[in-house]
Amino acid sequence: NAAIGIKYAQQQYGVGKVVTLDWDVHHGNGTEAIFIDDPNTLTISMHQDNLYPPDSGNINQPEGGVSNINIPLPAGSGSGAYRSAFEKIVMPAIDRFQPDLVVIPSGFDSCALDPLGRQMLTSDDYRWMTKQLMFMAEKYCKGKLLACHEGGYSAIYAPYCGIAVLEELSGASKSFEDPYKNIVSNYGGQDLSYDQEKAIERVENAYL
Repeated sequence: NAAIGIKYAQQQYGVGKVVTLDWDVHHGNGTEAIFIDDPNTLTISMHQDNLYPPDSGNINQPEGGVSNINIPLPAGSGSGAYRSAFEKIVMPAIDRFQPDLVVIPSGFDSCALDPLGRQMLTSDDYRWMTKQLMFMAEKYCKGKLLACHEGGYSAIYAPYCGIAVLEELSGASKSFEDPYKNIVSNYGGQDLSYDQEKAIERVENAYL
């Protein structure tokens, strides 16, 4: 869906450079494959290392320059790891690319209560990541940002994560209460761990 939207925007509206940030727990292999040879589209995928598809989403650096950045994070990565990856990799990459449009393939199966993934994000983490991308969109794109819904298989928690993104995008004056937030945010392992830090450093050294 995100790739189709990007192609349409480029062909119908003359949009130039586009960056995508996929925070779905699975590797964004489809978007990567479609745009891997397109210098005007930078695809970034933050995902659980080697979850799905198997042996996909590894660190790679295509010849002729970087058009795709994979950020494979260890299982059990939570707020600390995702925010560190944003600050050390995602934001600098967007600064360097200077896009005309930011697109978020926004999946919520990286949340802590998803039955298929093993990451530990809270609704506030999705809200925080959205805020950072909105800042970058204001900086380079006059606020042009598109979020499209992807995966998310926790019937009880994905809706709270989704509404956090919508509230941030809309500038809502009030937030819908997330009854699970305090429980999830206090899970052990939310802080950046040594192995997560080293995984982020390997990505940083490969691409930036």
